[in-house]
Amino acid sequence: MRLFAKEEPVRAIPVCLLFAFGTLAQTPAPLQPPGEGVPPAYRHLPAGRLAIPKTLGEWKRERARVKAIVVNSLGELPPRPSPLKVRTVRVDRREGCTIEKFVFDNGVDSEVPGYLAIPDKREGRRPAILTMHGHSSSKDNMFGYEPTSQDVAELLARRGYVVIGIDNYFNGERKGKGPAGDLEVMARNSDQEMSLFKLNLWLGRTLWGMMLRDEQIALDYLISRPEVDPNRIGAQGMSMGSTRSWWLGAIDDRIKAVVGVACFTRYEDLVAIRALRAHGIYYFVPGLLKHFDSEGVMALLAPRPFLALTGDRDAGSPPEGMRKLEETLNRFYKLHGQPERFQSVIYPETGHVYNDDMKKRMVEWFDKYL
Repeated sequence: MRLFAKEEPVRAIPVCLLFAFGTLAQTPAPLQPPGEGVPPAYRHLPAGRLAIPKTLGEWKRERARVKAIVVNSLGELPPRPSPLKVRTVRVDRREGCTIEKFVFDNGVDSEVPGYLAIPDKREGRRPAILTMHGHSSSKDNMFGYEPTSQDVAELLARRGYVVIGIDNYFNGERKGKGPAGDLEVMARNSDQEMSLFKLNLWLGRTLWGMMLRDEQIALDYLISRPEVDPNRIGAQGMSMGSTRSWWLGAIDDRIKAVVGVACFTRYEDLVAIRALRAHGIYYFVPGLLKHFDSEGVMALLAPRPFLALTGDRDAGSPPEGMRKLEETLNRFYKLHGQPERFQSVIYPETGHVYNDDMKKRMVEWFDKYL
């Protein structure tokens, strides 16, 4: 179901995520008609189509095959470490919550730093949120140590949620921890991302799969905590974090509700407006488009609640693609008899942002469903 934001959104210059240099470049979102300027050879891609089942029973039989395609596209991922090795580094007091800094060993190539916010006022086990930062951001942005618009951890903790977030492979404290070590800090920000992308392909896996694997390890730690109700866990994020939120929900049923801010994206439609450059290389995986576009990933969320919050001038989210995603996902949620559990809110004249209205809707969504 699509909603249009009734309140006047916080306006911002639309951004195009030009990751060649690992930074956000403020350039106008493409407004060209789909296909204009696209060379003929790229106008009709040999892409697969997700079949829309006629009945819920048909979809339940087909869902396992679709999920296998999605999981297999991530490559041959190493098993997650068990038992998990976690150590607490420090504890900080904030108004209404305590924030623990921790580090876990991902069992392959990294020690992964993160934060866990625990509300002061709580009775019994609490619902929890896995929050995920965007490209060129970090856990410190989400937990208020280096505040940006992605700073949501204290907001959620004060409402009674336990909140966890980690640094991505090539962000935050993990910069300079890739294959080339500190050379990647001294060079362009994208160097570590590219090195990891190449190396993981050589090893038969994908960088995107390894990123999601780290988030699953964070989930493993989260559900081990006595403060957390393992049956009430949500995922939220902006930009690259948004994409991780719905991919993670697709492959891991422990996620019970999802909010994705920006990057409500269909890949074919990026090609159609000449905007493949609008996303970094980190999340491209082999073979997926032979079977279906991103609606095949998102359909796996149904009937779990999914809220997409997107600006209509977000360069990485072509409006035509958003319309197709809405149409497809509406049909899947109706199959389950729960159409209200999918909502897409489109903000007029709004770019790649996480504004106050989006945060309000995010909190209300988790309050309702967790």
